[in-house]
Amino acid sequence: MSDFAGMEELLQDFLIEAGDLLSGVDNKLVDLERTPDDRGLLNDIFRGFHTIKGGAGFLNATELVTLCHLTENLFDKLRNGELEITPEAMDVILAATGVVRDMFGFLEQGVQPHPADPGLIERLKQAIAGELGAATEAPEAEVVQPTPAAAGGQPDWNNLFNAVTGLPVAVEARPAAAAAPASGLPAAAAQKPEEVIKAAIGRRATDKPGVSAPVGRRDTEKTRDNSIRVDTARLDQVLNLSGEIGLTKNRLNALRSDILNGLNDTETLHALDVAVSQLDLLVSDLQNAVMKTRMQPIGRLFQKYPRIARDLARNLGKDVELVLAGEETEIDKTMIEDLSDPIIHLIRNAVDHGVESAADRRAAGKPEKSILRLEARQEGDHILIMVADDGHGMNAEKLRAKAVEKGLITDEEANTMDERQSYNLVFLPGFSTAAQVSDVSGRGVGMDVVRTNIQKLNGSIEIRSQLGKGTTFIISLPLTLAILPVLLVRLGEQPFAVPLSMVREILPIEAEQIQEVGGRATMVVRGEVLPILPLAGMLGWPQERPPEYGVLMHTAELSFILAIDSFAGREDAVIKSLDDFRPKGVAGVTTLSNGQIVLILDMKELLGGAGEFRGVSRSALLRGNAPNVLA
Repeated sequence: MSDFAGMEELLQDFLIEAGDLLSGVDNKLVDLERTPDDRGLLNDIFRGFHTIKGGAGFLNATELVTLCHLTENLFDKLRNGELEITPEAMDVILAATGVVRDMFGFLEQGVQPHPADPGLIERLKQAIAGELGAATEAPEAEVVQPTPAAAGGQPDWNNLFNAVTGLPVAVEARPAAAAAPASGLPAAAAQKPEEVIKAAIGRRATDKPGVSAPVGRRDTEKTRDNSIRVDTARLDQVLNLSGEIGLTKNRLNALRSDILNGLNDTETLHALDVAVSQLDLLVSDLQNAVMKTRMQPIGRLFQKYPRIARDLARNLGKDVELVLAGEETEIDKTMIEDLSDPIIHLIRNAVDHGVESAADRRAAGKPEKSILRLEARQEGDHILIMVADDGHGMNAEKLRAKAVEKGLITDEEANTMDERQSYNLVFLPGFSTAAQVSDVSGRGVGMDVVRTNIQKLNGSIEIRSQLGKGTTFIISLPLTLAILPVLLVRLGEQPFAVPLSMVREILPIEAEQIQEVGGRATMVVRGEVLPILPLAGMLGWPQERPPEYGVLMHTAELSFILAIDSFAGREDAVIKSLDDFRPKGVAGVTTLSNGQIVLILDMKELLGGAGEFRGVSRSALLRGNAPNVLA
């Protein structure tokens, strides 16, 4: 039986409020480390912790109250100027907030939290007494020479990563394991990266109380939070629109009765037309209002990242500041959890591999502090999320060479790749080195999985990099998953829907413009040679005549022209999934305004892997005889 029987609603309210407060405390602690003289920040942190302690006391969560009380005492001494803010003190405080977050996981399971680690309690007491510095003073970082293989026979992945990115193989200085204090509680500089991430994220609701679930298993065990916070003003808008729709419905019923009774004069028909137009506007407004109830500020997702970046940078002996922008940008609630791990991996990758060490930055004439930027903004009907570092950038030539070495592409393909295509090689499943996976310690998020997770959200990810200046990952997502803007295309009289986010323009296909390159029909568009892929051939349909139009489409891997017979314009499709039977290449179905059911094509699934296109010859395309264009 739950320890909180009869208090479930109060407990949930506490967990929501306290979780937000703790995320705010973590971010303010990271800010405080950069501006230790900001007493306003210290007071805000103190008040946040005091509120958490009060709620925990009301729930009789004794162990949580004990930990909060000790940490609060430390904050009190810091804000009164009795102690100085040092990196060691900040490590202890952040360790305490991590355990507090862990205790929330126990409460979410309906059980009282276990006592905090005695080592943490002891270090908090040392910090309060001003004895922490002597007890935790770490020796200088040990210089470790990378070796070809570790004791277990595994290669040195840092050397491999250097080979791929074009960095010189250098001696890497990392904090030695001896930096861990004798109390048994690891300092940030002695923790493994996966421990740092776990401490910042905290225990998940599905972890069993009393057992620390392996970090790598969290993704398969966690359950989705189906709750959502909605501004009451938005709910009021929905309620008002519902009332107006009800009144319009009554008006239509009255007009229907009049018409059935033979009243079909001009005034009655005009009134019917006005009522139908009003209903159309009200339903459209209601749909938009309901969609807005699903939207949440992305700042709620961004809150945990400053601490993760800070702890990882300290772990690696680097000075990195994570700058957030666009936190007020709203995104569909269903996307927030699915974006969490991909962004963690991109930040992890940027801190570990994207930015240089302080010594390398000095040698390159850069400031010692690296700036990592996490930004969100809305552009049209899409949300852009950018993770940008000011590090060494990516070497396209080295990436191509590594892909050839691994057998992922041929020498001929490598020679035809531009920089954008070369950067995208890091998304191939066989390309990512073990370092890129083990650095997040089995969380199951390599660069290939990052892209897969983004594509599941009908989004895309793009890489822009400049050697010596930095790398930017740009994630593009639709505003909502419930409505998908599509372009309606036709094969004969049969319409199909393709995602509008992939469409760049519509072109006429004229015989004299079609060229054959390598046995494949192509067209030159603004100097770029693009393959022509007939939709009929992709679907295995017979094509009775040459295609008249082409849709210039763009994915992360390829730009191509989709050959079609005609098109029918743009629609906002409400996607209905095909749970029992889903043919390959079909994302779902939608119903048009005329009641016709249309298949929504999954272009990424139809296209398959990059580099597998057989295409179609010029003569076959002009004869209207399109074989299957995919290998």
